[in-house]
Amino acid sequence: MRMRQTWTALRALVILTLVLGVGYPLLITGIGQLALPAQANGSLVRSDGAVVGSVLIGQSFTDADGNALPEWFQSRPSAAGAGYDGGASSGSNYGPENPDLVSAIQDRKSAIESLESVTASEIPADALTASASGLDPHISPAYALLQVPRVAAARGIPETQVRALVKSFIQGRDLGYLGDPTVNVLQLNIALAKLG
Repeated sequence: MRMRQTWTALRALVILTLVLGVGYPLLITGIGQLALPAQANGSLVRSDGAVVGSVLIGQSFTDADGNALPEWFQSRPSAAGAGYDGGASSGSNYGPENPDLVSAIQDRKSAIESLESVTASEIPADALTASASGLDPHISPAYALLQVPRVAAARGIPETQVRALVKSFIQGRDLGYLGDPTVNVLQLNIALAKLG
């Protein structure tokens, strides 16, 4: 009797392993590849045939010391690891009155005032605060447009041309009413590189 139960359990284990551990994942992977291949493969962004990132994960456009490169649009701050680390996705979890958060926001505000030649009141909130995941690849249209004069000057391109490029990359609200309009910084910077 015990041997029969053991044999039945082993057969069930093998069958369920094959069906649920091999068959089901292969089926779902196949459906994903057929129905939504870009999303199933990580929503990768290519430039000149090379993968340069994902539309789902932000990137830093800074030098080795963390200083903003003036010829590129800057992303919002990231609290994920050392910055945009997909393996350490999280916000800072600081409350609004946490001294470290207040200090970081003041430092970011001063850096943006200096970099963009603007006053603190002109800086949008997303330029100063990290997203909940720390990986958000988008900025607000206001923050993108704030950066236009600097980027245009650094690249020697007319501001009107850079402003038109930014406006062409503004993505509307999801389903027409959810969230706010955004600009994907990586996609914008790839298009900017093609301008010259």
